[in-house]
Amino acid sequence: MVKVPVAVRVNGRLYEREVEPRLLLVHFLRDLDGLTGTKVGCDTSQCGSCTVLLDGMTVKSCTCLAVQADGAAITTIEGLAAENGALHPLQEAFWNQHGLQCGFCTPGMIFAAHEILRTSPDPSDEEIRHGLEGNLCRCTGYQNIVRSVRAAADAMQEGEG
Repeated sequence: MVKVPVAVRVNGRLYEREVEPRLLLVHFLRDLDGLTGTKVGCDTSQCGSCTVLLDGMTVKSCTCLAVQADGAAITTIEGLAAENGALHPLQEAFWNQHGLQCGFCTPGMIFAAHEILRTSPDPSDEEIRHGLEGNLCRCTGYQNIVRSVRAAADAMQEGEG
């Protein structure tokens, strides 16, 4: 069996492994030191639960091979919080606004929201809904998720001023 060396920085920590060339990034990440926040949902990029940040950009990790991420910096949902354990404003808002129930879609929703707020710090509800397309939630009906993104946007803007 052919193995390929891969070196990635995940949540600030360097990991060097030899992997099969066809190993999906989502499976690579879930096998690292208990980083199971990245979910395996549909394996077809339809649900968004596997979303991570790859060099600062959102990527559905079920559509990316681990070898394609060689040399990259990856942030999983576990790495979004501060080192002291303080939640990111998005995580805090999802908690406070009840934007999660079972939690399966939450990592993908939070990273989709991260991308929304990266490109539009004060999005309209329509922009939020559009930005969340490609992420499926079976529990909340999306209302509280939209409220969560709005609350995070407000908190992040207050933090800048």
